[in-house]
Amino acid sequence: MSLKAKIEDVFNEPACDKNQGKEAKARKKGCSKPLTPGAAAGGCAFDGAKIVLQPVTDVAHLIHAPLACEGNSWDNRGSGSSGSDMWRRSFTTDLTELDIVMGQGERKLFKAIREISERFSPPAIFVYSTCVTALIGDDIDAVCKRAAEKFGLPVIPVNAPGFVGSKNLGNKLAGEAMLDHVIGTVEPEDVSDYDINILGEFNLSGEFWSVKPLLYRLGMRLRVCFPGDARYHEIASAHRAKATMMVCSTALINMARKMEERWGIPFFEGSFYGVTDTSEALRSLAGLLVKRGADPALLDRTERLIAEEEARAWAQLRAFRPRLAGKRVLLNTGGVKSWSVVHALQEVGMEIVGTSVKKSTVEDKERIKQILKDENHMFESMAPRELYAMLSEHKADIMLSGGRTQFIALKARMPWLDINQERHHPYAGYSGMVELVRQIDIAIHNPVWETVREAPPWDAEGNVSGKDELAVSGSLEDEAITTPVRLFRKFAAATADDMGEC
Repeated sequence: MSLKAKIEDVFNEPACDKNQGKEAKARKKGCSKPLTPGAAAGGCAFDGAKIVLQPVTDVAHLIHAPLACEGNSWDNRGSGSSGSDMWRRSFTTDLTELDIVMGQGERKLFKAIREISERFSPPAIFVYSTCVTALIGDDIDAVCKRAAEKFGLPVIPVNAPGFVGSKNLGNKLAGEAMLDHVIGTVEPEDVSDYDINILGEFNLSGEFWSVKPLLYRLGMRLRVCFPGDARYHEIASAHRAKATMMVCSTALINMARKMEERWGIPFFEGSFYGVTDTSEALRSLAGLLVKRGADPALLDRTERLIAEEEARAWAQLRAFRPRLAGKRVLLNTGGVKSWSVVHALQEVGMEIVGTSVKKSTVEDKERIKQILKDENHMFESMAPRELYAMLSEHKADIMLSGGRTQFIALKARMPWLDINQERHHPYAGYSGMVELVRQIDIAIHNPVWETVREAPPWDAEGNVSGKDELAVSGSLEDEAITTPVRLFRKFAAATADDMGEC
């Protein structure tokens, strides 16, 4: 299937209610316009594909492109690995102008694959196309096929050049590459009725490691957690699982739906954020496995585990509830966190004054409506000045968001906590919920906020402030001059007094 046909197939997604609600012509056109080659850095399809596949820890990720296209940003996203560190190495063909003009791209790619194979012997190599190599017509599929035959290892082409669309499209194209070339290529010898897949879980800060023991205590065996801390052979044998849980359907819904069509693996969307949602996810997994042939006693074991873990979690959260009850939260994120984190915070008595639904699906929005009971607290996007206004006017006590908006909260002298991919604390599962609440409590009650909100010493002593000087002088130029001069005179007077005492 050509790249154009593949993109059309991805956009015509039956499991996406938003897509199916369009007319046939609009549905075929897709959800986003192609980006401009050379101006698609960050947020492009290539970036999306690499984000999804980079956490596969034991494969070599080879970028067929000029050097600038290889920006290994995943190290800043905190995906945890319990095994190989191959994924942290950066491999690129480093095409130059001469390579492009002389048509040496495919030959250079083949040599790079050979060098990686001989020096590192990975179980597989993922080869990514980019804007430049797609525009000059390099056939990475043919090169990968020939290299796989020559070197005796899987070489997987990932056709997601940046200009074909957005980051979300790249997520889906990465899933298509796994469906076309990886999943189903290895037959496991230990298939059981308790095998499950987790899709769309990135194991940020190693948070899925706090969930995995719960699955093992129930007798469930994780066939693959994709992509967080995944191995190549785990992905290749994922078609023998009995049930799948989707953590982020916006990115990989096509992957879950096609696995259900091809291998009969039922799936559902759930979340491991919050006590209640973690319990519901475990119940749903157990229910699907029982329907697929597992012992019905699994349901009883699940309920006993849930009761035990919930009691422990609420006992730990009880100490925080008096300190956080009634505190107002502004949530500027999207996707599954737009509703899962909302539910989690309400469990400890916090009030949600707003949550972003920019990257949320129709199902996500419906969940938020049921949880908040007020659509006015949902917003598609909020300009920085509006976020600043809410915080500076004390309409919220803390903002939870990604690192890009932290400076809005800091400028407003209000607490902020990172809950996106750059975070350094695990928030999934029962223990993760306790950690999230603990970090919120630390942020809100940090004494630094009282200090930074106090008036400067020179204002507290009754001196004329810069704002009053501006009112008197009436010009920005006067403020720029008088404020430094006033501070210098104050410093000089204090210094003179000290010198006099000496």
